Amino acid sequence: MARGKLRIYLGAAPGVGKTYAMLSEAHRRVERGTDAVVAFVEHHGRPRTEVMLHGLEQLPRRELEYRGTVFTEMDVDAVLDRAPAVALVDELAHTNVPGSRHGKRWQDIEELLEAGIDVISTVNIQHLESLGDVVESITGVRQRETVPDEIVRRADQIELVDMSPQAIRRRMAHGNIYQPDKVDAALSNYFRPGNLTALRELALLWVADRVDEYLQEYRAEHSIRSTWQARERIVVGLTGGPEGRTLIRRAARMAAKGSGSEVLAVYIARSDGLTSASPKELAVQRTLVEDLGGTFHHVIGDDIPSALLEFARGVNATQIVLGSSRRKAWQYVFGPGVGATVARESGPDLDVHIVTHDEVAKGRGLPVARGARLGRTRILAGWLVGVVGPVLLSLLLTGMANGPGLANDVLLFLFLTVVAALLGGQLPALASAAVGSLLLNFYFTPPTHTLTVSDPKNLVAIVIFFAVAVSVASVVDLAARRTHQAARLRAESEILSFLAGSVLRGETTLDALLERVRETFGMETVALLERAGDVEPWTCAGRAGSDHGKPLMRPEDADVDMPVGDHMALALTGRVLPAEDRRVLAAFAAQAAVVLDRQRLVGEAERARELAEGNRIRTALLAAVSHDLRTPLASIKASVTSLRSDDVAWSEEDEAELLAGIEAGADRLDHLVGNLLDMSRLQTGTVTPLIRETDLDEVVPMALGGVPEGSVTLDIPEELPIVAIDPGLLERAVANLVENAVKYSPDGAVVLVSASALGDRVELRIADRGPGVPDSAKDRIFEPFQRYGDAPRGAGVGLGLAVARGFAEAMGGTLAAEDTPGGGMTMVLTLRAAPGRPPARPGLPAQATT
Repeated sequence: MARGKLRIYLGAAPGVGKTYAMLSEAHRRVERGTDAVVAFVEHHGRPRTEVMLHGLEQLPRRELEYRGTVFTEMDVDAVLDRAPAVALVDELAHTNVPGSRHGKRWQDIEELLEAGIDVISTVNIQHLESLGDVVESITGVRQRETVPDEIVRRADQIELVDMSPQAIRRRMAHGNIYQPDKVDAALSNYFRPGNLTALRELALLWVADRVDEYLQEYRAEHSIRSTWQARERIVVGLTGGPEGRTLIRRAARMAAKGSGSEVLAVYIARSDGLTSASPKELAVQRTLVEDLGGTFHHVIGDDIPSALLEFARGVNATQIVLGSSRRKAWQYVFGPGVGATVARESGPDLDVHIVTHDEVAKGRGLPVARGARLGRTRILAGWLVGVVGPVLLSLLLTGMANGPGLANDVLLFLFLTVVAALLGGQLPALASAAVGSLLLNFYFTPPTHTLTVSDPKNLVAIVIFFAVAVSVASVVDLAARRTHQAARLRAESEILSFLAGSVLRGETTLDALLERVRETFGMETVALLERAGDVEPWTCAGRAGSDHGKPLMRPEDADVDMPVGDHMALALTGRVLPAEDRRVLAAFAAQAAVVLDRQRLVGEAERARELAEGNRIRTALLAAVSHDLRTPLASIKASVTSLRSDDVAWSEEDEAELLAGIEAGADRLDHLVGNLLDMSRLQTGTVTPLIRETDLDEVVPMALGGVPEGSVTLDIPEELPIVAIDPGLLERAVANLVENAVKYSPDGAVVLVSASALGDRVELRIADRGPGVPDSAKDRIFEPFQRYGDAPRGAGVGLGLAVARGFAEAMGGTLAAEDTPGGGMTMVLTLRAAPGRPPARPGLPAQATT
């Protein structure tokens, strides 16, 4: 029986419409005649989702009792007995009630798939196991129910259900997601705009990575080596020279011309050494490419052009940017160079750009000798020179009428031995020495054509020749091995230097570090596994690469594993590493553990900061409620008690004074409560401005009703452009600013409210002659519950300026504080002019109204 197909609707957060989309797909399939049933769908009291269940066959659920409460779960047996073509199973990451057939719902789905039933399910991005720490650092909430990434990755089809954060919050505010009593708490906590935006980005990036995996798997299955230009990926080849910055900037300009283009800078360190590579310059170039939005990669390759092309094709690159060679003209005798080789072998699907720079032809030093790790071609050449060369040389010398003499013959054979050692190493040189000794004895020492030597001097010459040949071969091989070791240590030191520098600067995330490990050692998959105890199961803390359907969940399943402490291990699949590579791998593993610990500490610190901020605001709010709100209440209570007293006969003037006190206290109480409510709306992000084109002189005068008459002077020019604002929010913001200015102005001083146009902006300035605020405190006064200086306790709860700035930013404007010339403080409220309205011409006389 063929395995069923799994389709998953993936969302960034609850309420984006995953279940609704799944049910819509079910209706479409039923209309086409497909046998689709609802195995388990939870509508959570959402009326629109509940309506979508109508017309679909729903299978009965299984009831389970747990701790005195009855729960319902999907009845797997009922689904198997019904054997539909398609089963709808909601909430892939759900944990089943104890006593169920399986512990997790995705395990139930696996059984249905094995039975040949197609399944459509849903899951949120925060429930993916690998993203648990990331989601917790963003939202402050640890997801208890998770599903292994591999289960979702193996799905035959993944469809992203996307919705903007603003739309989700509107849906939440309308009661379409949670019950009304939970809306405020949800909007102010998990469903904050920043949280939703970050979760949405996670979902989009995860799906984009999945699309890349599909593309890579398809290309691998069909042996497609050519580049598919799905989007522009520009690879920049770096040598560590000063021209690298020019190449990176040129590639960034090329990428900026196309939407979605990527820049990948790669530095390839040969295992046998590379000259002119400055670690300091490479660090600068790495910072530059990351500042420009690209990524930096450090890999090792014996053949620079082949390694560069292999990397470019591996990332499905479309263009390669290289610099013109820095070699001088005479240095081309060593080969055509990397640029020419890459351009020749790139093929028609990979464009190569050679960029000129200031370092062209200025020299880059002599190429270093290669080490002992030789390719097949050189080893074969060494054996040919060492074995066939002496035979050909013997035929040439014996064919000469008058040979050069035995001494010269020995030198010629010794030359072949040295060449064989340089090409193929020690074994071809030893073979050359042995063959050369036999040939010298047989053809050139009397008596010829025999292996006997009549003259002892000739025997000494042959013995010396053999000893010298062996010595030369040994010395050449030792030098080659030492060169290789030095080059390898240099490459290792460069990698470790980059690794330590990036970690110390805090620039490397765990995923990026694991990707660096995978690239450096050429592995398929790298995973950092950990467990709580010796008998606990392993969990994946981070992963890079593709599993190809085989999830790496234990160190024993890997080709290479590197323990990190007692309960952590770095596991790699792809090939078995030689022992000499494990030293660098151990450093990577230790750094991975450090990065993981630091990420968790950063998350804990962020959560502690949020808790401290929440405690601070709660403490300030309690102080405000306990004093500032009780003060007007006490005044109102005293006045009412006095009026209700039968012991005193109040005159009309006294009664009027008491009633005025009651009215003033009520107004003050209303103002304080209004500011608290406004601050709460701003904190939860539920302020939705209704922008329309309005004249300032229609709104600003209405905001002056709460200040004494004659304390404010207006200067609003009639030719000001119309502004795009929410009149209600602007009135509240201006009222708070003016009341604050009047409150801190000395007696007899008048607050000036003026307006002017600057291009497409309009500035409203509220200037007072109060004590002013130093520059260091100008930003702090806009924070909630802040009262500057010796403001009396009855002067408010410190929310007026915070509310004013919040309303200004909600309308797309800004609010800042400046010093008033001559003393005092000026609040500058900048607003957007209405689109399509010509800006005011500067220098026009302003007509003041009072």
